[in-house]
Amino acid sequence: METTLKINPTPNIPSDDNFLDILSPQGADIILGEQIPDSLVMPLEPSPTTMFGPRGACLVSETGPLWVCDTGHHRLLGWKHRPENDGQSADWVIGQPDFYQEGQNAKGSPQANTVSVPTGICVCGEGLAVADAWNHRVLIWKQLPQDNNVPADIVLGQADFSHNQLNRGEVNTASDRMHWPYGVMYHQGRLFVADTGNRRVLVWNELPTRNGQPADYVLGQMDMTRRDENGGGSPTASSMRWPHALAIWQDNLVLADAGNNRLMIWDGVPTENNAPCGLVLGQKNFEGSELNQGGYFPTPDSLSMPYGVAVIGQWLIAADTANSRLVGWMDELTMGKTAQGLTGQSHFRSKSENQSYGGPTRHSLSWPYGVTICGNTAVIADSGNNRILFWSV
Repeated sequence: METTLKINPTPNIPSDDNFLDILSPQGADIILGEQIPDSLVMPLEPSPTTMFGPRGACLVSETGPLWVCDTGHHRLLGWKHRPENDGQSADWVIGQPDFYQEGQNAKGSPQANTVSVPTGICVCGEGLAVADAWNHRVLIWKQLPQDNNVPADIVLGQADFSHNQLNRGEVNTASDRMHWPYGVMYHQGRLFVADTGNRRVLVWNELPTRNGQPADYVLGQMDMTRRDENGGGSPTASSMRWPHALAIWQDNLVLADAGNNRLMIWDGVPTENNAPCGLVLGQKNFEGSELNQGGYFPTPDSLSMPYGVAVIGQWLIAADTANSRLVGWMDELTMGKTAQGLTGQSHFRSKSENQSYGGPTRHSLSWPYGVTICGNTAVIADSGNNRILFWSV
């Protein structure tokens, strides 16, 4: 079904009481990560069953494997098959000598099998791509790793695997440099990287084949050498502040622009530098940028630091991170449209972590950072609860 993007000067009037469940009201089916009920979530020591602030996960197929960016422990965790039990141990680790150690780049220098604050992760061709944010690079495995500490084959943003300076140590940026890349997406041969610190999205028209390969075009900036927040001015249909996750909804590119507290949606997939989007969600117009549109409490048409975005069927889903909820839209999208779907809160005006600032439950969220879809399952990086949720749609 074709979807028309429309600019609507009078968005839908918010309703707090009427919403559809995006995910099953039964709660999460599987919870990975050690659970501490009825207590504050604290950093956990690394092990095969614990995570610290995971920000990304990728279930490759409905039967697995699963790869998780265990961000705070500076490692990737892998399960050979789709986990079937709560707290199931990981089978593989990349980035640390074993399951019980942590530290940026394994407390050493960067290598092809180390990471520092890994965040976004996606299937990339027959392999895997990881946004290795604080090494200012993206790692690509040509084939899916199937063992501990398998080295990546290609690095982008750096000339080689041993360097990790932001923008390669230069004041200005370029098409082959990065600064805190947080998100990755591979779609129909194109690789998209949310180069967050440079306030832009870099795009390769084909899967890169060599280290440090320059991007082909850029979104969010006039050209490859600029990195100003919102292009040096106020927010526009082209500019970005903190671009994070990307998705494709009804053949349209969607970007979670967390710093401007909005989703940007293009009419199709742009192919030229600085192409403007067609509409935004979370703000009433292109110029708006305040979290929750300047209010203390969220509404059905506002967002607060949305770091994640995903698509299933007719649903466009945002991980509305600072509001500790998922919100969803379907049908025709218009500027500032009211969300119809909600998960993680009992009503649209709540932003409490775990619904009541209590301990985590199967129905609650605390700063969900990432969400991806595989089959009929949403895989949620529930970062504030140090866990990954498998939750049926």
